[in-house]
Amino acid sequence: MMDAKWEYGEAVRLIRNVRNDGTYPGLDPGAPLVRRGSIGYVVDVGTFLQDQVIYSVNFLDEGKIVGCREEELIGADDPWTPSKFEFREKVRATKQLSVGGEVLVDIGSRGEVIKVIRHGEDGVAYHIHFDSLPGRLLLIPEGILEADTAKEEAV
Repeated sequence: MMDAKWEYGEAVRLIRNVRNDGTYPGLDPGAPLVRRGSIGYVVDVGTFLQDQVIYSVNFLDEGKIVGCREEELIGADDPWTPSKFEFREKVRATKQLSVGGEVLVDIGSRGEVIKVIRHGEDGVAYHIHFDSLPGRLLLIPEGILEADTAKEEAV
């Protein structure tokens, strides 16, 4: 078998949200299973397509055993920076954003998280796609974003 980074009983942390790929019973495909940052314990190590190590990880707090690829895990004691928002979450700008005097984003503008940047120079930041700025991504510090709690408008 391929070299496994972790062995039975070792504590690991999930660094990506895991959704049901259709193999987890009782939940719809695409349903969230375990949120990134969660810690679990390796209960089995196997392979998929003979070239990927797959760890069965028991996330005790969630009451779920989930198959995880090696790149989705770090050691439980490795450095980890939690983030306020996750990929695809809707957010709003709490400040007006401008570059060279040109206003790009008004206060309250809606956007979507495209990527979480955990280890930025000034802490957690995000690549955000704002509805008002089609086709452009902006790198936005966590402190000037808030959750967009408005429901999607019916079309």
